[in-house]
Amino acid sequence: MKDYIEERVLALADYILTNNATVRAAAAQFKVSKSTVHKDVTERLQEISPSLAVQVKAVLDLNKSERHIRGGQATREKYLHLHQQ
Repeated sequence: MKDYIEERVLALADYILTNNATVRAAAAQFKVSKSTVHKDVTERLQEISPSLAVQVKAVLDLNKSERHIRGGQATREKYLHLHQQ
């Protein structure tokens, strides 16, 4: 694995753990695709640091279990905003 990829993988993992970030938020922060973030933190991170991979997986699993709530909140805010106009 190339050095810059390894650095990005570790930086992504650190960002996700520090901010409890979603894949989408990490992708926006690092200006890469969601697919790249997902591959980095599930496959490549496992090769670099298995213990760190477990911690990141826990955050991503929590985010995945809560995504329907965030989606509902976003829809609610959208329609509240439309009705206020």
